[in-house]
Amino acid sequence: MDVEAEIRDLKRRVDDLEGGFGFLTQQVQGVNRDLLAFQQQATHRFDKIDGQLGTSDVRLGSVEREVRGLRAEVAGLRKDLPAIVGDLMRQVLREQKG
Repeated sequence: MDVEAEIRDLKRRVDDLEGGFGFLTQQVQGVNRDLLAFQQQATHRFDKIDGQLGTSDVRLGSVEREVRGLRAEVAGLRKDLPAIVGDLMRQVLREQKG
């Protein structure tokens, strides 16, 4: 058995393993960088969407207040409409008689 040949063979095999490990380390570092960039991008987008939802919520609240105001006006008109129609009809009848 040639000890020197076996040592050279073992060194070659270790070098191969170290090279593969170095390659894998670089790949993992690249994936980690990509994941961090993706996370930052996703956080930015979610923050933007959250801001837009906040704005939409404010607008929806404004629309809701307007609808409530219109509902109150319609209720008032519904209450006053018979008197308005009656007054108009009396006025028309007076003009027709006169």
